[in-house]
Amino acid sequence: MTNVAENIVEVLKANGVERVYGIPGDSLNGFTDALRKDGSVEWVHVRHEESAAFAAAADAALTGELAVAAGSCGPGNLHLINGLYDAQRSRVPVLAIAAHIPTSEIGTNYFQETHPQELFRECSVYVEYVADPSQMPRILEIAMRAAIEQRGVAVIVIPGDVALADAASERVTVIERTHPVVVPSEEELARAVRILDGAKKVTILAGAGTQGAHDEVVALADRLAAPIVHALRGKEFLEYDNPYDVGLTGLLGFASGYRAMDAADAVLMLGTDFPYPQFYPDHAKTIQVDIRGSQLGRRHPLDLGLVGDVKATAAALLPRLADGRSRSHLEDARDHYVKTRRKLDELAVPRRGSHPIHPQYLARLIDEAAGDDTVFTADVGSPVVWASRYLTMNGRRRLVGSFSHGSMANALMHGIGAQAADRDRQVVALAGDGGLAMMLGELITLTQNKLPVKTVVFNNSSLNFVELEMKAAGFVTYGTDLANPDFAAVANALGIKGIRVERSDQLPDAVAELLAHDGPALLDVVTERQELSLPPSISADQVGGFALYAIRTVLSGRGDELLDLARANWRQLF
Repeated sequence: MTNVAENIVEVLKANGVERVYGIPGDSLNGFTDALRKDGSVEWVHVRHEESAAFAAAADAALTGELAVAAGSCGPGNLHLINGLYDAQRSRVPVLAIAAHIPTSEIGTNYFQETHPQELFRECSVYVEYVADPSQMPRILEIAMRAAIEQRGVAVIVIPGDVALADAASERVTVIERTHPVVVPSEEELARAVRILDGAKKVTILAGAGTQGAHDEVVALADRLAAPIVHALRGKEFLEYDNPYDVGLTGLLGFASGYRAMDAADAVLMLGTDFPYPQFYPDHAKTIQVDIRGSQLGRRHPLDLGLVGDVKATAAALLPRLADGRSRSHLEDARDHYVKTRRKLDELAVPRRGSHPIHPQYLARLIDEAAGDDTVFTADVGSPVVWASRYLTMNGRRRLVGSFSHGSMANALMHGIGAQAADRDRQVVALAGDGGLAMMLGELITLTQNKLPVKTVVFNNSSLNFVELEMKAAGFVTYGTDLANPDFAAVANALGIKGIRVERSDQLPDAVAELLAHDGPALLDVVTERQELSLPPSISADQVGGFALYAIRTVLSGRGDELLDLARANWRQLF
């Protein structure tokens, strides 16, 4: 007789699930034993359940298919939460199997008891408790369909005794993904055309919702003579083969993207949830296209909101729009982009002698040496800044990060999922020293699972982006020092090839050695702590904040820090 756990595995297998990320535990024994007996679904053993959830998120983001993470009762599945938040906010389909304490003990404050349905409710599109075998596999089917169709996290909470009970039904159902085409009404399209045709300077702001719509968006930009500003999550889908691209805006962006937005009299938002209101122009008319009506107007007041998928909506708008408009706005934005890009590239240069390495130079070398279909993951913090500005997308490369949830330590964990999804593809994790140290044990996951992830550590001995935020707000940096080990030596001790670089002239060969290694490898690069990642527009408050930081730093007896700051950034400021 098949038990419930065995039926779960059969359903997952029938639906194309090839891997489950997790850590075993007694309440999860029925499920892991079912995986063992089946033998066709890989168990990717991580060292912390948080990593299982992040890995599943990256797996789902890259494959577009349902990914699965599992955790034992209490603390085990509680550790999944941060990674599940990331998956939910990144809108990727993940199923979490949260084991629970014995059914008879629920409500007694039993050992490791939590209330998983309540804990997971905010980071999921569906969560349900399986109290009896008769609920299965129906609950599993509903959960999988919710994760796939709503592009989010679904959680089934199941006590260990229920998982081991005889299955009331051995049904195995394949959940077919739907492919709807959603287009605004004729009246709404006509309203959009009136606004766009009536504008003289249209700028497109594009995000993750443009995935699969590259050609349609570029054609629309051509018709509108509109520069395309991309949000970070739109970078991998629109930056390449695009003569209208003018870079990013926002805190990670640069001046050309900001200027193209600010100069517009109409902004067309395509599939973006760009979250920073201060970067939207108040004087421009704004149209937003999103597949989710609930997202419309969430970030900025709209003149028109359209529910539709970007590909179909862009194609529907194109023939309705007038042709032959002035291209002066586009040409001005592109000229400014070329100048801005040149200035950024001038910062990505080596330093003489033993001075700490400019992180821009490290990012540039990685970009130049990496493969045509490399998957990059980037830690939240300064590595994301350098990734956004110096990694080149080409339609085959991918960029994965915690870009909506904003969790530290994601790069290595996302790298695990990216590599497990395709062991032959090059995966490069751009890690901060703070982020890597936070989940350092996951390096062992690479060796245990034979995952050849290449980890690059931006080692500036600080929580670098936090320091920048402190300086901009006028605070003396405090509590941000990191007394780091030699990460290369740590890697070598764990069975990973470790390379440490402290001089610019050593870096090109070290990058080549890293990427050529057959297996997991780590490059520990000592980078400039005082490097400023300046946003495209600096507010008066930030100027005042930096001045206040300078005064307070001198008064606190740390004037040498200001000299280091000036020395590191002289080429940016003057």
